[in-house]
Amino acid sequence: METKSEHIAIAIDGPSGAGKSTLARMAARHFGYIYVDTGALYRTVALFVLRSGADTKDAAAVSALLPGIHVEMRYDGAGVQRMLLNGEDVTDLIRTPEVSMAASDVSALPPVRAFLLDTQRDMAERYDVVMDGRDIGTVVLPEARVKIFLTASARERARRRFRELRERGVETDFETVLQEIELRDRNDSSREIAPLRPAPDAVICDTTEHDLDGSFELIREMIEAKR
Repeated sequence: METKSEHIAIAIDGPSGAGKSTLARMAARHFGYIYVDTGALYRTVALFVLRSGADTKDAAAVSALLPGIHVEMRYDGAGVQRMLLNGEDVTDLIRTPEVSMAASDVSALPPVRAFLLDTQRDMAERYDVVMDGRDIGTVVLPEARVKIFLTASARERARRRFRELRERGVETDFETVLQEIELRDRNDSSREIAPLRPAPDAVICDTTEHDLDGSFELIREMIEAKR
């Protein structure tokens, strides 16, 4: 974290479908930092739990599986983060609606959060990073130099997610995606461990009325001001 190293950490938090991953990736590329998608870590754990057949809300059952999980982050030639689960590249497999909901479940479990916390903090110790997730500014990197809480209306986030899924060939309908977004919002905001909320010193960035380029300009200006 900032108190322990000279590296710069930019924390971008927000609800599902707010565009955190896309905008954080763009910011990392612009400033020459490493992009860390922490949601992908929880999704990878969730995929393993789903494959095992365990209840994703059962802390004891999930905790028992953790010793058998080895999660790795790697970056390809284009600088794109790839997720490996016990050596298997699961980057595309962790982006389904089923895994999204399971990730919301497992991310609320203290054993899972503890399991992944050191991995996230270690990245910030070693590199200048743009890290996105649900609790980066509040729990993972509370001393981050820049904290942004990125959001948009539930309907707009569902529209973006629906388009993304269709582009990847995932068959679904808009109302289902909207219901999943709203359910995940409730789950993430009401959980006892690290609930989704802005850090006290975070800058709120609402992108409902902005396209991708406009949204990026907003966060670029925020980062420049804080750096």
